[in-house]
Amino acid sequence: MDVFDELLWGVRGRCAVFGRSVLWPPWSLRFADGAYLTLCMPLRGAGWIVPEAGEPRQLALGEAAIVRGPAPFRFTDDPANGTAAERTATGPREGAPGPADRQLELSGSTVLLAAAYDVREQVPQRLLRALPPVLVVPDEPGCSTMRDYLEAQIGGGRPGDQTVLDRLLDWLLVCTLRDWFDRPEAEPPGWYGALGDEVAGPALRAIHEDPAHPWTTAELASLAGVSRTTLAKRFTELVGNGPVAYLTEWRMTLAADLLTRPELTVAAVARRVGYADAFGFSTAFKRLRGESPSTYRQETGTTRVPDGAVPAG
Repeated sequence: MDVFDELLWGVRGRCAVFGRSVLWPPWSLRFADGAYLTLCMPLRGAGWIVPEAGEPRQLALGEAAIVRGPAPFRFTDDPANGTAAERTATGPREGAPGPADRQLELSGSTVLLAAAYDVREQVPQRLLRALPPVLVVPDEPGCSTMRDYLEAQIGGGRPGDQTVLDRLLDWLLVCTLRDWFDRPEAEPPGWYGALGDEVAGPALRAIHEDPAHPWTTAELASLAGVSRTTLAKRFTELVGNGPVAYLTEWRMTLAADLLTRPELTVAAVARRVGYADAFGFSTAFKRLRGESPSTYRQETGTTRVPDGAVPAG
């Protein structure tokens, strides 16, 4: 599993079909649900995505867009449309659409499919921070066929429909993100380019494969067959900090998500991310994140295990 895989591992569609909106001009559809990621695809027609702050982006048939939240945005036929044509997108549809819905869609000039992802975990948040407010990816070979198949599955009425839709939407989301990072206008994070580097790549993959291992710069350098100085210099150039500093930062990201699991004590979280005791872990966590593990748990509403809990200090 590489870094990209790991950052997206927890992003899963669970009843993620936000809805199919059938639109007639003049129209302006407002998304104000606070989702951290929204995938938008016109199944018919086209429109404009207008973020709360930033320039409007046109979205044509055959293209896919990802909007980074949680700020509201609009999908409209004309960026100049005011509130007179505006309506608010509703939540996920309950139950499969029937024949009447199909007839309604045929009469609309634009049909938008939108899927909202409430991504609150700290691991995928690292990926979200590398995204622009709105990204648009042109149709890629094979995607249009999958999009047609996705549309056909909506309202099919077969057992397991929702699971099929969730997995198809996950596939489209990952493909859209990967295609975006490969585009010339994208500004991928340093680790994305480092994955393919013959010096930094082996060290980066090793850290993510076993973050609890007590890695040293010398041990990581040996994996790439270079000196410690060469690895440290190349890793810092590509990623932004040295390998050991990156390891510590990644461990604290993992720990933040583990701390939201009430069945794990602070000591158990510490061991999972490579610390022998809760005190050393708490010190590192507070130094990098500005608060103790116990304070972080309180802020996230996590109830600690009463038996054997270790103070986080």
